[in-house]
Amino acid sequence: MNKHISMKKYFGNILVLAFCLNGMSACASPKDEAKEIVDIIYKVNNYWQTQNPEHGRSFWDNAAYHSGNMEAFFLTGDSDFMNYSKAWAEHNQWKGAKSDNKAEWKYSYGESDDYVLFGDYQICFQTYADLYNIEPDTQKIARAREVMEYQMSTDKNDYWWWADGLYMVMPVMTKLYKITGNPLYLEKLHEYWAFADSLMYDPEDALYYRDGKYIYPKHKSVNGKKDFWARGDGWVLAALVKVLKDLPETDKYRQEYIDRYRAMAKAVAACQQPEGYWTRSLLDPEHAPGPETSGTAFFTYGLLWGMNNGFLDKATYQPVIEKAWKYLTTVALQPDGRIGYVQPIGEKAIPGQVVDANSTANFGVGAFLLAACEMVRFLN
Repeated sequence: MNKHISMKKYFGNILVLAFCLNGMSACASPKDEAKEIVDIIYKVNNYWQTQNPEHGRSFWDNAAYHSGNMEAFFLTGDSDFMNYSKAWAEHNQWKGAKSDNKAEWKYSYGESDDYVLFGDYQICFQTYADLYNIEPDTQKIARAREVMEYQMSTDKNDYWWWADGLYMVMPVMTKLYKITGNPLYLEKLHEYWAFADSLMYDPEDALYYRDGKYIYPKHKSVNGKKDFWARGDGWVLAALVKVLKDLPETDKYRQEYIDRYRAMAKAVAACQQPEGYWTRSLLDPEHAPGPETSGTAFFTYGLLWGMNNGFLDKATYQPVIEKAWKYLTTVALQPDGRIGYVQPIGEKAIPGQVVDANSTANFGVGAFLLAACEMVRFLN
């Protein structure tokens, strides 16, 4: 039977499982449900890789997909997934932006090879570090270390000036710390994050503006509300998860990250729509109404990880996850394995922008894979 057609049936089993009492024989096996989701991961990832046999540049959108693809490899152990990311890394010479002239390295916004210090060209280092850990070879992380260690040698702290950048680079810092043992990675991680916080974080709502242009009341939604962009906050919640995964228990800033993660999780859960998705403007659903997958998938990943690792209360967050997962697998997932309803590349919720079943993107697939892998771990 077509997997998409059977989604309602198996999701119904998940609901039964979620609400059954301890070990009742009538309940479905969590491992059976997990196997169903592994099938979905294969369907989605094989569809994407088949449709995209040529490897693109090391910019953020491709790299965000690979962060999900590597998670699928870690879950399944399927070497085909790993080899797809390895071929992409080799295609890009294990580099982000390729300039070797440090005097011209920039970090404002740009897509040319002199934007070496721009986070959108540094997220690739996450995948390079993962591949290094699987098969250690110093050349895989040589450029990552060169770039990040040069950056840390400067007196600048304003490298992360947009919310997306936290997902792009915070996990790079913790991954390279784990490889090198250099404590400067953790010090600079906190220093750069503190700057980002001072610029974008709204403590009243426990959410992040996308960047300085969107801070209320300078910028407002169509109904005059604060305009927090879903995918932007999805990037941040997922960044905090990835940092906490790798951060030492002894890190002096660890509790700060935990507190922020929990505050964001609570704020995010409160914005969920009854249908399970999050709208593009979190506090004003009328600003850009309708489902959106990339933000929803990042939130699902972030909340699931918190439940799986004891940071979030299951009784509180499991109903949120169930609704989100139902949306992701019965609306976002298409019969052929395509992930739809992904808002195109941008930086804000746009009134009137069409986002539908045919709207897909590499970073949206990556986010879906992250959520699906974490759902399997939850069921197992």
